[in-house]
This record gives sequence, structure tokens and C-alpha cells, in this order.
Amino acid sequence: MAEGTLLAGFDCPFAELPDHVLVEILIRVPVVEWGQLSCVNKYWANLFREECLWHAALARCFPLSGHRRKRWPGPIPRGISKRRFVALYLSKFIMLPVEEEDDELSEIVGHTYLFLKEQLHISTMPPPSGILHGTIIDQFIACGKSRDRAHELGCMIWLGVIENLEDNHRTFVLLKRLAYIIIISYIYLLKLWCLKENVKWVLQVVFLAYPYSRSYQVEWKIYERLLTDFRDCMSNEEEYYDLLGCAKQKFQPIPPTWLGH
Repeated sequence: MAEGTLLAGFDCPFAELPDHVLVEILIRVPVVEWGQLSCVNKYWANLFREECLWHAALARCFPLSGHRRKRWPGPIPRGISKRRFVALYLSKFIMLPVEEEDDELSEIVGHTYLFLKEQLHISTMPPPSGILHGTIIDQFIACGKSRDRAHELGCMIWLGVIENLEDNHRTFVLLKRLAYIIIISYIYLLKLWCLKENVKWVLQVVFLAYPYSRSYQVEWKIYERLLTDFRDCMSNEEEYYDLLGCAKQKFQPIPPTWLGH
């Protein structure tokens, strides 16, 4: 959009402002109100689709974001200015605690959060959770984080995404799929144990080595949401008690809320 384009046809005080001035005004409004601003008229909606606005917003809200690596590390892509702004905003104001504020780490955490959320929302069939978790761990290791730190950050991102999934049927189906992957892994291990197969090999195949194994806290959160937020979505009591039985075997003790109390 050429600088100096006017808001022709709109009878408002902003109608004669050049684009770059209007952008500077808009990005000074609190971020939570940007959605409403983009609905004022089509012209403003188009401005919020322009790269120039998001580039200006990045420079104002995250001034250190311009001092970036020459090469973006890891398998998860970075994206353009709007995606970078969303990633930084998510991590700095939702994910990471204040004492860990660092624009480079914040942006990596934010992009990883967006990657996992988008992959879990694929309409047909999301990639296996083990592959997604492995990609997340590889991202942080590629950025120079230790195995322990990569596992910690990966756990934080899984918990954040699962906690913020909408309460709808699609989320219910997704959480059930993630829970049943946990169940099937344990059943497979038990059967091979009974057949006296090579248990060491089984553990390496079914349960990925640290830090690529999914954390206890993430598995707890999956069952917590299923047995509290989505209990009414169960097709019958048998489905509920199957999940509850698996939860009892894996987690002890289980909270009363999982029992419907």
C-alpha cells in the first residue's frame, strides 16, 4: 500500500491521515482491542492484513526482535511479521514467566506453541503426537538448549495448548486419541512382557528415550480434561469407566473431580 493513501469516502477525523501515521496510531491502542479496530471499516481491516502494520508493531512492542539470528534454527518455520508478533505476544504474556523474558527464547516458544496448536487442529488426522513432540524437542536443542531445558519447555507448550483447546466435540475426539495412544502403548508392552519378548527393545520402541518421551504432567492434563471437562461427551458409561480405569492404573491417587465428586 503506497504511503500517503487517504481514507477517501469515510467521514471521520482519520480520513485525511497518511497510512504510516494511521498505522502508528493504531499500534498504540492496546492489543486486546485490535480485533475491534479491524472491524471499524474495510480500509482498517485491510491495514491489519498489511505487512507494514505488523512490522511497525514488532518494532514498537518488541524492539529487540530486530536483533535476530542470521539463520532461524530448527525444523519449525518462523513466518512473516504478523506471525512473529503473535508468537512473541503469546510467549511473553501467556507462556513464559517474567523472569525468563528474552526476545529470542520468547519467539521460539511462541512459534513452537503455534506449530503444535495448528498441527493438532489439522482437520483430517493430526500427525502422531510422538512426531510432534520430537519436532518440538529438536527445535529447542537446535537453539542450543540442554536436553533438560528442551524437555521442560516442550512440556510447558503441550500443557499450554491442551489447557487452551476449546470445549467442543473436536477437542474431545483429539484428547481421546491422545489418551488411547497412552493406553495402547502400555497394553502392547504388557502383552510382549507376557510373551517374554525383549522388553528392553520394547521400551525403546514404545516409550521414546528422554527427552523425547512425553512428560507425566502432559499425560495427567489429557486425562484431567477428559474426565472433568468432557465427561458429558462420553457416548456411554462404559467409555467413561474405561478411561477412568486406565487413569487409576497410571496415576495414584486420582483427584475426586475425576470421579465426578
